[in-house]
Amino acid sequence: MWWIAHGEHEVPRGTDWLSPRERDVLAGIRYTKRHTEFLTRRWTAKRAVAAVLELELAPDALAAVEIGHHPGGAPFVVVDGERKAIDVSLSDRAGWAVCLVAEPGDTAGPVGIDLELVEPRSEGFVDDFFIAAERDYVRGLPAGKARDEAANLIWSAKEAALKVLKVGLRADTRDVAVAVGRERRGDGWGPLAITHRGGAVFAGWWRRDGVFLLTIARAAPVPPPARLSGSGDLATAAPVDSWLARPLV
Repeated sequence: MWWIAHGEHEVPRGTDWLSPRERDVLAGIRYTKRHTEFLTRRWTAKRAVAAVLELELAPDALAAVEIGHHPGGAPFVVVDGERKAIDVSLSDRAGWAVCLVAEPGDTAGPVGIDLELVEPRSEGFVDDFFIAAERDYVRGLPAGKARDEAANLIWSAKEAALKVLKVGLRADTRDVAVAVGRERRGDGWGPLAITHRGGAVFAGWWRRDGVFLLTIARAAPVPPPARLSGSGDLATAAPVDSWLARPLV
């Protein structure tokens, strides 16, 4: 299992690395924020898939890699018109995108990844989206940065788990309960335990890089993912809202 991150500033100016279908979708996007997010997510995903499948990184080779979406929003991979049995998950936040990809033949089930900023969350947010144990955990921490990190971490882990279920935020976030492990590995990853209301248990990992939080979830226990060569560095990344200068494409 591998992950990679890229910022919008790393995306090529041209679109020859997109498939014809992806270029058609892009042409229909009017809002700069969605336009930029679409490009950043696909550049990141194609780079990840190409690395894991050992494909070339030339524009025509990347154009043969297409990221499609199921009706529920979960992504899938097509290469040269052929659907690939490879699980991927995508997330983006503040000018950056991440992709988690399982190797072909991985039997641990679907993957889920989420990227968030450490930022203030209101008391109402915690009340509305968290279960009692999660609310108690967040409010048991000192007000300020520690509480902000915890609230965003739990929210992010919920999103990652709901992506494993392929339902996303169409589901109630209180359907999954998150418990944050106390240990942190030397490589920065810490464990998460995520339990669905229906009884399913997901294994998860999280890390903090600078102002960003990254969480992953799987249906079976697995080691944390390795970062792919060529990934951007979230630890030094700055949040970007470039679309504010020109809201429409």
